Amino acid sequence: MPLGPGHTMAQTQGKKYRSAAQLVDQRAYSLDDAVPLVQKVKFAKFDETVELHMRLGVDPKHADQMVRGTLVLPNGLGKSKKVLVIASGDKQREAQEAGADFVGGEDMVAKIQQEGWTDFDAVVATPDMMRSVGRLGKVLGPRGLMPNPKTGTVTMDVERAVREVKAGKVEFRVDKTGVLHVPVGKVSFQREKLLENAQSLIQAVLRAKPPAAKGKYVRSATICSTMGPGVHLDVTPYNAKAQ
Repeated sequence: MPLGPGHTMAQTQGKKYRSAAQLVDQRAYSLDDAVPLVQKVKFAKFDETVELHMRLGVDPKHADQMVRGTLVLPNGLGKSKKVLVIASGDKQREAQEAGADFVGGEDMVAKIQQEGWTDFDAVVATPDMMRSVGRLGKVLGPRGLMPNPKTGTVTMDVERAVREVKAGKVEFRVDKTGVLHVPVGKVSFQREKLLENAQSLIQAVLRAKPPAAKGKYVRSATICSTMGPGVHLDVTPYNAKAQ
């Protein structure tokens, strides 16, 4: 239903959201100021995830303007991901020793196909299993769980892949509108650790700038908690570094 004259989206939110939103000025903040503000205005009873959203000056319909990559956040995500490894032979034992939560081969593929089982947060597969794993595209693809060599989740180095995911490895990729949505930690993190995670992600995105991208690379950026209001970031320094 369209909003009436003078009616803002914030007015459709609850009282706690509106109270939190009033503490955020409609201006661009430095990251150093934005992170503690996000932590200050939290109001949910659970430990919210802090997310960074960046609108980039790229057109992802063109392959040479796609922005994607992976990063192990220096301070993790505050939650250990459940990792499924689909492998064969000795690689299954390697996966178990590395701390994978679920390990198997064709049996795991069948479980996902037949039962629709998706009680995991990441999937690592060895190259020899990808013919079978490929059949899971309709289940894993929409959830962003399909193993991919570009993100290091199709590999013979199973131990390293599992440890990186457990340590807080995140994947960033622009959606069809050129926007990134990436978690950088929890509101309960120490300010310095949350700030370091966010800075690391921003630097990774700047390094991933495609040569074909022209004009202003970072159009806008916002940091927020799961339920809290967004805090707009000053992107001027990021574009200076992206030149």
